[in-house]
Amino acid sequence: MALIKEGGARGELEKIFTARGERNIVGVDEAGRGPCAGPLVAAAVILKDIFDPAHEQINDSKKLSAKKREELFDYVISSAAEYSIIEISSADIDTYGLHVMNKQAMINAVTSLSHPVDLVLTDGYFLSEMPATSHGVWKGDSSCISIAAASILAKVTRDRIMDEMDQIYPVYGFKDHKGYSATSHMEAIKKYGLLPIHRRSFSNIAKIVAEGETN
Repeated sequence: MALIKEGGARGELEKIFTARGERNIVGVDEAGRGPCAGPLVAAAVILKDIFDPAHEQINDSKKLSAKKREELFDYVISSAAEYSIIEISSADIDTYGLHVMNKQAMINAVTSLSHPVDLVLTDGYFLSEMPATSHGVWKGDSSCISIAAASILAKVTRDRIMDEMDQIYPVYGFKDHKGYSATSHMEAIKKYGLLPIHRRSFSNIAKIVAEGETN
């Protein structure tokens, strides 16, 4: 029930907790805190067997190519006893704040599970509001297999959403930058205006609006 600042070797923490009898371990992670457009996505995963040797390929989504993440998305789902994916809209982020909704997304991902939960491991920081014993793990997406699995589900889901946005709004280039504040994205906003999926509470977007460079 705290932040664990050193996760150790991959799977080491999960082995310790499993040995204590906490066998239904949920890994939780999110994708999309940084972009100024698009949703925040959180995922929770309970793997059927955390220590299956085949899970060696599961890793922090940021360390994997887009192609490999897509391949592992289906693998994680087939290896899960249960999983949950939660989306938080830009409007909710603007209304309630990024940090509040980030926490709520991860909590909702866990509470959406029907499977018994013994322990929750979250990436980055501890959430006292979790409905079960939980620990935040610093760089948990690199050290915990279950968190890494959740990171893949969250990242791939969000990337797919932004690819869909690219089809709807092709001039903004979402397929390339996924809603991050790339120069081409900022220039498109100034030229074509804001979309419903833009986060108006973000400082760079608010600045553009304040300067009257878009509507």
